[in-house]
Amino acid sequence: MKPSLSLFSRLSTLLPVTRIVVSNAAFWLLVCLIGAAGSYSDALRRQDQTGFSTLLIRWCWDHVPVFLLGVALHLFNRRRPEWCVSAARVAAGYLLVLVLFLPCELLFIVAHDVLEQGVTLSFDLVLRRVLAMRRFGWFTEFAWTSGTYLGVLALCVWQRHRQRELVWRQAEHDNLALRLALEEQKLQTLRAQLEPHFMFNALNAISALVRSNNPALALSGINRLSSLLRYALAASGREWVTVAEELQFTRNYLALQRLRYGERLQVSIEGDSGAVLRADCLALLLQPLVENALRHGLDEATKPGAVTIVLTHAAGRLAVRITNPIVPGAQPNPGAGIGLANVRERLGSAYGAEASLVTDHVDSCFVAILQLPMHARMAAEAA
Repeated sequence: MKPSLSLFSRLSTLLPVTRIVVSNAAFWLLVCLIGAAGSYSDALRRQDQTGFSTLLIRWCWDHVPVFLLGVALHLFNRRRPEWCVSAARVAAGYLLVLVLFLPCELLFIVAHDVLEQGVTLSFDLVLRRVLAMRRFGWFTEFAWTSGTYLGVLALCVWQRHRQRELVWRQAEHDNLALRLALEEQKLQTLRAQLEPHFMFNALNAISALVRSNNPALALSGINRLSSLLRYALAASGREWVTVAEELQFTRNYLALQRLRYGERLQVSIEGDSGAVLRADCLALLLQPLVENALRHGLDEATKPGAVTIVLTHAAGRLAVRITNPIVPGAQPNPGAGIGLANVRERLGSAYGAEASLVTDHVDSCFVAILQLPMHARMAAEAA
């Protein structure tokens, strides 16, 4: 196992080095091909019989030093990426390259020319020819050296910036994923609160029917409760339902509660048109509002009270208005305070600022107005 790991470690180290060498070789080979093509064109105009391959080899030999310089600079940046951050370090590196590399490059090029001429190579001869070079030749090699240094520097700065950007994007993606997971956990927590709350209230209604010593009525209530629980169980695996499904569940819930309240409970649902029924909403969104209307509107009433649900839509938005009467002088019905708070939390998590729940007292009635986009499911699923 250890030799395999050692071999893998060596390969992982060699691959980036090989990539640097190959990419630099490919770049300078392209430069030499272009330069040799230009030289060959000039030779043809001068009626020079020098072949293209000879010129290409000459160009390649003359550019071996800058090729090695590019590889060395890339490898150095890989080991010490901070060298290109400071302007002082960049300037010091440039001066170091001019002082150490440029003389070696000039000596290499002149030595290659001497060898091509068949003259015995000696350091004194090469040095004299370097000093005797035309200033344009010096400038050309200076330009190649400077261009190589600055080009590698720019590429390293770009790679460093790209790495930072990738790290930043990954961090942003991880942050968004974490926030999404937290929101999903929050929604699951809210629904975990909502479903036992609904079951408790529904079972409380059944309990009241059982205590009424009316077995047929209690049995009917149990059958309705079974239907409600089936919907609640199915909805627990779905975040979104249609308004038609939610309204049908609300009607079934009100039918169960009518067995408990009898003639005191009167229900009116208006505006359940085709466009409204096709809209989407969160599962189990209306039931807490209806439960709130019953608990705080009819529990203390002795006379019939109407729970009115009015649905309207305009400009792609759905408004649900739930109204229940308030008994004058009645003591507030104690509760866990989960209903309305839970609805607001779920709206904020699912819709953000696009949805709201407003409550008010109007003409001895308690009014809850729910506003939300009609078709938020597709946007939420895409997000």
